[in-house]
Amino acid sequence: MRQDVYYTILIAGTILLALIISIILRKLVNLSVKKYSKVIKTDPTNFSFLKNAIPFIVFSIAIIFIFYKIPFLKSIGTALFAGAGIFAAILGFASQKAFSNIISGIFILIFKPFRVGDTLEASNSQKGVVEEITLRHTIIKDYENRRIVVPNNQISDDVLINSSIADESIRKFVEFGISYDSDVDKAILIIQEEARKHPYFIDNRTKEEKAKKVPPVLVRMVGHGDFSINLRAYVWCPNNDTAFALQCDLLYSVKKRFDHEGIEIPFPYRTLVFKKDIETQPAEDH
Repeated sequence: MRQDVYYTILIAGTILLALIISIILRKLVNLSVKKYSKVIKTDPTNFSFLKNAIPFIVFSIAIIFIFYKIPFLKSIGTALFAGAGIFAAILGFASQKAFSNIISGIFILIFKPFRVGDTLEASNSQKGVVEEITLRHTIIKDYENRRIVVPNNQISDDVLINSSIADESIRKFVEFGISYDSDVDKAILIIQEEARKHPYFIDNRTKEEKAKKVPPVLVRMVGHGDFSINLRAYVWCPNNDTAFALQCDLLYSVKKRFDHEGIEIPFPYRTLVFKKDIETQPAEDH
């Protein structure tokens, strides 16, 4: 067999084998993560990062093998190694952002500011659930089922609100406006009753608070507006998703109760005076 044909087959076969091994290993790791992460209570973020690093490792080994087996490429490799300083400088300059993303991804893996499955909100108000962390970027699935792809170095430098880390429960603020003529105490009682009836409501009071008879749902008057008295309910619920559902349901059910109990939700009143009407009015007699 001619040498050039042999080398071509060797290169093609090695790359094909590397591709097959990479796909198989990714599938095996993916199946293992789904099967055992919940059983052994292990953070799936570690496995996700490893799964995405597998192709890089396998193809790196394949390239080294090809360079080692083919004399012509081996000599090129030796020459490149001899000029490693210049090559490293060029490669470093060209791959600065790529390496920055990889290092940031490793830091995310080590320090865990967020994990796969956490609910994140970035400084630009983008919000969603972390779906995957790769060598280069983090994938977030938002609440419209779209994927937000954020480079690791960017998300590492950003200010994030993590609704899942340590404790998923949330104290949701739900605000209501009532008219100045309405009974404030009655409105507060209605809000508390409707909040306690909601299936997502949780009683998060401590033993000391229960002993002091602190209400399960705290409602405070937070302001005197131009047209309304502003009330804020502090309602505990299990997590970020249930908090949004609870807020929507509570706004609806409280509105219905207010209508039935005679509590007015005010709206702005404006008096319009037209200049021509003023000009046509008769002057008063003196």
